[in-house]
Parts: sequence; C-alpha cells; structure tokens
Amino acid sequence: MELTKHRITGVVPGSIAEEAGIQPGDLLVDINGQKVQDIIDFIDRTSGDTVSITIEKPDGQEWIIDIEKEPDEDFGLTFEQPLLDRQRVCHNRCIFCFIDQLPGGMRSSLYCKDDDWRLSFLMGNYITLTNLTQQDIKQIADRHISPLHVSVHTTNPQLRQRMMGNRRAGDIMNLLKTFEKANISVHCQIVLCRNWNDGAHLDQTLADLWNLRTIVQSVAVVPVGLTKHREGLVDILPYDAVSAARVLEQVERWQSKCRKEGNTSFVFAADEFYILAGREIPPYENYEDFPQIENGVGLMARLTREFDEAIDDYPKPHIRGMDISVATGVSAYPTIRAMMDRVQEIMGIPVYVYAVKNLFFGDKVTVAGLITGQDIKNQLKDKKLGHSLLIPNTMLRRGEDVFLDGVTLEELSLSLGVPVIPVPVDGRELLEVISKAADIGERGA
Repeated sequence: MELTKHRITGVVPGSIAEEAGIQPGDLLVDINGQKVQDIIDFIDRTSGDTVSITIEKPDGQEWIIDIEKEPDEDFGLTFEQPLLDRQRVCHNRCIFCFIDQLPGGMRSSLYCKDDDWRLSFLMGNYITLTNLTQQDIKQIADRHISPLHVSVHTTNPQLRQRMMGNRRAGDIMNLLKTFEKANISVHCQIVLCRNWNDGAHLDQTLADLWNLRTIVQSVAVVPVGLTKHREGLVDILPYDAVSAARVLEQVERWQSKCRKEGNTSFVFAADEFYILAGREIPPYENYEDFPQIENGVGLMARLTREFDEAIDDYPKPHIRGMDISVATGVSAYPTIRAMMDRVQEIMGIPVYVYAVKNLFFGDKVTVAGLITGQDIKNQLKDKKLGHSLLIPNTMLRRGEDVFLDGVTLEELSLSLGVPVIPVPVDGRELLEVISKAADIGERGA
C-alpha cells in the first residue's frame, strides 16, 4: 500500500518543530529518508539525537531539515490523523459492551469502538487482539511494542467467541504465546459477567495467564458495567453483595498462590467488588506498583494514602476558610466523606459532600467517572454548595471541559451559580485545591 504524506495541524510554541520553521498546513514527507507508516514509526524515527525530516510546504517546495536534539525530546507536532493512519476499530459484538448500552442521540464520537494496538501501547487502552493481521503481529514483535493491554475475559476459546460475538476471539492463547516468544509484556483485564466467565471459568483463565507470567505482568478482574439502556441485548445479572464476596474470595485464593510461587499478587480485584461486597478496600501495600490503577484497581487505597500523607504534613493552625462542596459517585462517597470530615476537623473548612446518583445510565452505574453534567445539575441545584463545587476530572472527557452528555463545565457552573472545579484523582492535589478554593472564597467574601 502506498504511504501518503501526513498533514500537520498543530505546532507547539517553543518546540523543536517551531524552531525548525515547520508550520500548520505543512506535510510530513519522510524522516531520515524513510516514509512514515504510523505514529509508532514517527516516534521511533524521531527518538534519536539527530533527525533529518522532509517537509512539503503549501506551495509545493520541499524542505529537508537536519535537527539536533536531546534523545526522546518531543518534536511538538500534531497531525490531521493522530495515528498517521486509520484508527483500528472493534468488530466484536461483546455481550457486555458499554458502548452498545449508550442511549441514542449522543455525539457520534462516543459510539466509536477503539481496538487499536498502537493506542494500547501509547495510552494503555485495552484491546481484544481480534483484529490483528499477521503484519500487525510482525510489527509488534519486530518493534518490540511492549507492554500491551489486553482484554482477555476468558481463555476458553468457545466461551470467548460467544461472549465477544467473533469467531476470531477463540485464538487468544495462541496470540499470547506468540507474544511470549517475542517477549512482549502484557497487562490483562477480565470483565467478569455473572454466570458467564466467573467461577470455574475464572479459575481456568487465571491458571492459563499465570502459566504465561513471564510476559503477563498483572490481571485486573472488574465487574461488568450495566446501564439501563440494554434493550435487545443479552440478559446479564449484576453482581450483588453475596456474588461479589465470592469473587473476592476466589481472587484472594489466587493472590495467595501467586505470592507463594512468584512473589507477586498478580491478580487484583477492582475496588467496586469490595464496595459491592461491603468490605474494606485492602491496604495500600497490597497493590504493589498499582499496575491496574486505570481499571479502578486500588484507586481508593492510593487516593487515601496520598491524602493522609498530605493532611498530616499540612501546616497549622487551621485555615478557617469559606465553605465548599464536593460531588462524587455513589461508590466513592464513603471514602470522600471520610476525607472531608478530616478536612473540617483539621483545617476548619466546612465541606458539603454529595453522592450523585447516575440517572442518565441507571443506578447500577455507581462510579464517579460516568456521572453526567445533567445529573449533577438536577440533583445539586437546590443544595448548599458554598463558594465552589469540586468534581473529579474523570467526569470530563479527556482533554476537554465537557461531560459525557455534552454539558460543558461552563454551562454547569452558570446553572449552579458557583465555579465547578475539576480535580485530578490525587489526594495531595485534592487537598491543595480545597485549600485554594476555600482561601479564594474567604478573600472574595
């Protein structure tokens, strides 16, 4: 296939690219005399300390620019196609797919099912491996693209085919063994569906992955997310306190086995399982280096540790700032409420904490990251909010000030009559934002 030139749409001010005279609208022709197939090629060929880049200007002139740089220093370019190639999409029909459970009428981009191995490497997105070609596998091995993040769900070929609606899904173990030969590390996730891939099937999946522990670095077991928009989809029972407790007992047996045999817990249950079972989240030390934090595994333990360390170090006397409020999901509410009780006790800042119910997706969805702007607006419009409302930034689409339902941060702030401040899910940063927000409120009063 003939490789095209790549249109540049953005140049970071002060970057290497700007200093070299590269501008939006220019075309990237090649790097070091070689055509660029995709973003992985671009990163690889610009990673050295000397780079020769060919650019085509809008008038058709070609510039060959020789650049000296620090190894791995970012070029500062963005492209019309972020991957410099078409994005690979998902062709599965998973019984648990969250996108299939979205209501109609939302932005078209929300219905895009990503399944691109390059985004798995670059951003930690989970992929199913069902759309890999032999050329993809060769590129991954030759370039040593590692680690990848793989949605396994089950290693039983027939069950995986049924759950994912794709006859190619049954090849998962062969693909993982191919990666093992190429020494490609993977982190795995298992979306657990009650009475489908749990119980004995989960034991077999964990046994298969443990046998591949030279490359499988960690496994996350997360409960299926079920919205109220499942018309025409397969019936799946949600996990309850009893069934969640059984999953935790099973995971903990495997952790004990893995620690004895390999000095690692290896498999970790999502925080949501502990909340569903009414059990305390395990201590910080149990999560090793938090390999599955993006899957909601150990998130509460890390947040609590960061917060405790920060507030213990906080300078005294009390700040006595103006009151503020915090909105979170139902799952995280007890943890956040306990933190804010300490803020009130130690810093003297009144904090109102609200658990926002997910009416948009349904009350079975309890995580903060799926709360919509309209649910916050409707449930908090008559509540005490103080001088500002803090929300976790996971409620917003990555890199944007927009909630999943299209409500903007500005619209929500205007509707509630207070600034709405997104905060990273980091205990120390949370405390700093609280202090600043209360201090600003006091000075502005």
